[in-house]
Amino acid sequence: MEIGLVGGTGPAGKGLALRLASVGHAVAIGSRSALRSAELVDELLEEHPQRDLDLQGLSNSQAALADVVIIATPWDACAPTAAEYEPRLKGKLVICMANALARVGNEFHALYPPRGSIAADVQAAIPDSRVAAAFQHLPAKELGEIDKDMIGDVLVCADRQEAIDETMAIVNTMPALRALDCGSLSNAAPIEAFTAVLLQLNKKYKTRSAVQVTGIEEVQ
Repeated sequence: MEIGLVGGTGPAGKGLALRLASVGHAVAIGSRSALRSAELVDELLEEHPQRDLDLQGLSNSQAALADVVIIATPWDACAPTAAEYEPRLKGKLVICMANALARVGNEFHALYPPRGSIAADVQAAIPDSRVAAAFQHLPAKELGEIDKDMIGDVLVCADRQEAIDETMAIVNTMPALRALDCGSLSNAAPIEAFTAVLLQLNKKYKTRSAVQVTGIEEVQ
């Protein structure tokens, strides 16, 4: 399976691409500029010469041809980008990892897109794809530190159960990360919005927090 990240050259996309490649996935990092993504891949491979990382730097259009596609653009570009590549995304699992946030003074506040969440907007833009929301709460820096296991829970939601199951299977290939089934995309709004709380905690306590849910002993 190849995983493509459309708009994957930002901190979170780059970190997730590295983490996925580190556990054996073939990963294509997409960008509006194929040259920019190719340069980024060269940098990542130079930083990890001891690793056999299957990374490619491609255009967004080429990355959208992958078996599974992750939309890693800024939040306000997610739905338009998905619509642009809709023919290439048809029938595929498409994972939205964005959070709609705005800085207000010294805080980040959650924003609510027309359908309540970015993931719901993406699903509306590509109705023939299986859209899931995931990875919103993973700190970008820790994602990219692939010599360490990253501990945390990844909250996954989608309107189709197979999209949840497929996304959870990808998450669970990464040691110490646990995927949790959070139901339909109606729950994507609070999941995305909670990132504002995590950022405030990070600022207050000078850390990089993630999410861990207690009381769930075993995930089937």
